[in-house]
Amino acid sequence: MFLTLILGSALAALLARAVTGLLAANKTYGEADVPPRRVVIVFGAGLTRSGEATPILKDRVETGARLYLSGKAEKILMTGDNRFANYNEPEAMRQYALSLGVPAEDIVLDYAGRRTYDSCYRAGAIFGLQSAILVTQAFHLPRALLLCNALGLEGIGVEASNLTYRKSSLFFWNFRELPATLTAFADLLTHPEPVLGPPEPIFPNPEP
Repeated sequence: MFLTLILGSALAALLARAVTGLLAANKTYGEADVPPRRVVIVFGAGLTRSGEATPILKDRVETGARLYLSGKAEKILMTGDNRFANYNEPEAMRQYALSLGVPAEDIVLDYAGRRTYDSCYRAGAIFGLQSAILVTQAFHLPRALLLCNALGLEGIGVEASNLTYRKSSLFFWNFRELPATLTAFADLLTHPEPVLGPPEPIFPNPEP
């Protein structure tokens, strides 16, 4: 029975991953041909011990910054974890974006993007977005697109691919996506409420 449960869970995870990949295929673009949206959402990806953005996070910020600087978006929403005083993903992302030439007034920080589900939920509920370009690596992008679109935010995606990662790292990240994708489907069924607060719309008027 235990073996059957393990095999069933593995098959369910593989199926969920395949479904998200298929759904993401026609919503993923290159930087040059992605349709413009008013906002780019860049997802958090951890900090170094010194509190700076990790290479994988810098990869995401660089892609988001290029999209902004090329006129694909008016603002960048940087969403990450800041539940502890000494761990501030959004601020580290902001600092790196500033060094790349993104003006401070066009950077918006979401300090409660603890999970991808939370980031997508809050993008609509707190920041008033109806559509956005989502930026993250290829292994994570299908889940981000699934969650944002299922939660009512029309998302299209651009892969962050400025670095060459070790095969072992890519294997680990892709393997980790199997249970994470199952959890995403569970979240969409149960609709847990993330940390919320008063609305902070990025634009004074609703998006057209």
